[in-house]
Formats: sequence, structure tokens, C-alpha cells
Amino acid sequence: MTEELIELGKKNAAIKAIEKNVKENMIIGIGSGSTIVYAVKRLGEINKEKDLNLKCIPSSFQSSQLIIQNGLELVSLERYPEIDVDIDGADEIDKDLNLIKGGGGCLVQEKIIASNSKKLIIIADFRKKSEKLGMNWKHGVPVEVIPMAYFPIMMKLKELGGNPKLRMAKSKSGPLITDNGNFIIDVDFGEISNPKELDEKILFIPGVVDTGLFIGMTTKAYIGDRDGKVLILNKK
Repeated sequence: MTEELIELGKKNAAIKAIEKNVKENMIIGIGSGSTIVYAVKRLGEINKEKDLNLKCIPSSFQSSQLIIQNGLELVSLERYPEIDVDIDGADEIDKDLNLIKGGGGCLVQEKIIASNSKKLIIIADFRKKSEKLGMNWKHGVPVEVIPMAYFPIMMKLKELGGNPKLRMAKSKSGPLITDNGNFIIDVDFGEISNPKELDEKILFIPGVVDTGLFIGMTTKAYIGDRDGKVLILNKK
């Protein structure tokens, strides 16, 4: 496995997803992560080439900057609460198109954008595809929490069979702070047989804002393979 193959997979998946799902006058949600860079670049190109009049809603500071840098119109969820299509990446995708997201820390914003979209289109490289969540992604399920509640929440997550770790910031001492002013706990549950049930149990804990489990939300996934081809997975 080489870095070149991974980047090729991301690029091919992103380009195909944009070209197959974007039409004139669409409101488009823009996710976060390394694969999204390729998607927004192609989005900017076709918007200019075909004069599509696209409007883009960001899920993070990164996606806001990508929208602006690629000459696209930046708009808000307040003005456009119904999104035609959301283009996003994932940390892992299971056979039912359930996802683990939030490795980059934007899970709540990403889920808000996805939940207000008619379609959620996921783009990823071949490393992200799994039979079950937790098979390939070994960094756990991200859980965004209210800071004052993080310690008792960690205890409750242990009771659910998880191994929780408070995500720490990389460039400063202390916990990572999300765009919403909260903490993230990464919880290793091993392979997850019933992600819907697990998600519901975590959300029931007071102080939990949301989880990185995206259950039944994905319309279609574009997976860039090692050979340059793009595998398309459809919602059953």
C-alpha cells in the first residue's frame, strides 16, 4: 500500500461523486477531511465551466476556506435549511453504509449538515471499507460531550463495554476543544455488531452532545480502489 495509491483513490472517488451528483442551482453541503479537498476542487472547476450557480454550506472552518479558495459561493444553514446533496468523507464505512466519522473533530456539524440534506454522498479510499465498524478504524467512536460531564460520561461508556480516552490537543496542553466549545472522547468498542443500538445507548447519557456514528444516513458511497477504479455502494 503506497501513499500514491491512497491519494489516487481519494481523488478518483471525489471526482466521480461530484460529476454524478451535482446539478445546476444546487445547495450543497461540504464535509471535512482530506478527501473533501479533491471534491471541492472539482466542484469549483465544474461550477465555473458550466456556470452551475452552486451554493455551498460548510461543516467546519476547513470547508469554509475550501469553498472560498475554489471560487464557490459560501452560504449558511440559516438561509438554506434544506440541502440538495451533502458531500462528505468517513473514517469507516460498513456493509450497510453506516459510518464512523469525527476523526477530525467536526462530527456534530457534519451530522447537522447531513441530517438536513436530501442525499448524503460519501467519498473515501479503499482503506475505509469494512464489513463491520471497528474492523479497520482503530481509533474508536468519537463522542462529543459537555466539558463539565466528561469524567462521569467516561465511566458510563466503560459500563457500555468501551475503552474511552479523552482526545488531547496536539499543539497545546490539555483536551482538544471542538468548534462548539466541547470535548471529544474516543471510545474503542472493538468490532461493532449493532451500531444503531450502541448509538442510542450513548446518546441516552446526559452530557453527550452527539456521536460519530452515522446510522442509516448515507445514500451512496464512492470508494476509490487500488486499481484506480471507483466502487459505488448504494443504500439498500
